[in-house]
Amino acid sequence: MNKKMNLNTVKAIALVTVVFCMAVAGYLFREHRTFKETVVVSDYCTEVKKLSDYSTAIKPGSVNDCNVYIYDSGVEGGTFLLLGGSHPEEPVGPMAADLIAENLKVTQGRVFIITRANKSASTITRVGEAYPRFFNLDTNWGTKTWRFGQRHAAELDSWPDPEVYIHYPSGQNLANVDIRNINRNWPGKEDGLISERTAFAIMELIRNEGVDYTLDMHEAELEYSVENTMVAHEKGHDVASIVTMTLTAETFDVPISMEFSPKALRGLSHRDIGDHSDATSFLIEVAEPMLDRIRGITDEKLLMEGKDIFVIKAGEHGLLYAPIDENGWPIEKRVARHVATTTKLIETYSMMHPDQAIAIEGIPTYNQLLESLAPYYRDPNTVDSSLIYFD
Repeated sequence: MNKKMNLNTVKAIALVTVVFCMAVAGYLFREHRTFKETVVVSDYCTEVKKLSDYSTAIKPGSVNDCNVYIYDSGVEGGTFLLLGGSHPEEPVGPMAADLIAENLKVTQGRVFIITRANKSASTITRVGEAYPRFFNLDTNWGTKTWRFGQRHAAELDSWPDPEVYIHYPSGQNLANVDIRNINRNWPGKEDGLISERTAFAIMELIRNEGVDYTLDMHEAELEYSVENTMVAHEKGHDVASIVTMTLTAETFDVPISMEFSPKALRGLSHRDIGDHSDATSFLIEVAEPMLDRIRGITDEKLLMEGKDIFVIKAGEHGLLYAPIDENGWPIEKRVARHVATTTKLIETYSMMHPDQAIAIEGIPTYNQLLESLAPYYRDPNTVDSSLIYFD
C-alpha cells in the first residue's frame, strides 16, 4: 500500500511540475509574441500608414501589418524607402530605423520608414539557439526595449513549409525554410504565404508611391564573406561606389566595400526590388558576432557588446571576413555605421540625381552615436500621445 501511495505521489509531483513548466513557458512565449515596441516619431512625421493600406495581400491588423512612417517635406524632390527588421535576429536594423524615425526632419522630398519589415519573424526566436527574447538600452529616462527574433517568419503565421520553395516568379529552387524569409521572397506574391505577401505589399508601396530608391539594413556573421558591405543593383553602382569610398576614406575605421547584386540569385531585395520596379535597390551589412556558429554563450550581453572570445580566437587564425579584437563590435558602432550609411546614401543619391533630391536634418553623426545611442531615443512619457506608435 505504501509503495503504491509513494508511486502516486511521485506521479502527482511530476504532473504538477510538467504543468507548471508548460504554464511558465506558455506565458513567456505569449509575452514575447504580443509585446509592442514603442516608436516615438519625430515632430516632423507627417503621416503613419499601415502596410495593409497599400495591398489587400496583408489583412488589416494582422501580424505583418506593420507601420509605415512617412516624412513629407511638401517640397518637390525624390522619395526614399528605408527598411529595418527584415531579419529580426539582426537587431541594428530595427534599432537604426527607430533612431532615424525618432529624429528625422525632411526639408525636401519624402522619406518612408518601415522599422519591422517582417514583424512575424520578431515574435519567435530560433529554436535551439538559446537566444534572448528581448534586448534593452538604458537611457536617462528609462529602458527602451526591443523584441529579439529570428530570420524567418513564425511557423504559427506561415504553414506548412513546402518540400522545396520555388521562388515566384523566377521559378528558382531555394531552401524550403526560405519561404518564411522575406529576403528570399522579393518581389513577392499576392496570394502566397506570409513573407511572399509582405514583400508583395511593400512592392505595391514602392510602385504606388513612386519610390526612387530603397535601403535594406542587415547584419551578418563574421564568417560570412559579404560583410561590412553595400550591395547594389546595377542601377545604383555609381552611387554605391561613391558612398562606400567616401565612408571608408572619411568616416569608418573598418572599410565598407561594395558588391554587385548577383543576377542569378533571386528573391533578394537588392535584386528583385530593382528588377520589378523603377526604384534603385541597395542593401547594407555590418558585423554581428552573435550570429557566428563558433560563438560562446548567446545572451543579451553578447548582442549588445558584440564581443566573444571564440570569435576573437577565430579572427586570430584568419578564419573571418571582418576584423575583431578585444573591443568587439558593440551595438553603438553597428547602429552608427547603418545610420551614417543611410545619410551618406541620401546625400550622394541626391547629388547624382538632382531631380530626385532629398534633404534631411536632425540625424546624429557617426561619432555622436559611437559615444552613446541613448540620447537619440525619445521619452514616450514627455511627448504628445499622437507621436507614439507601436510595432
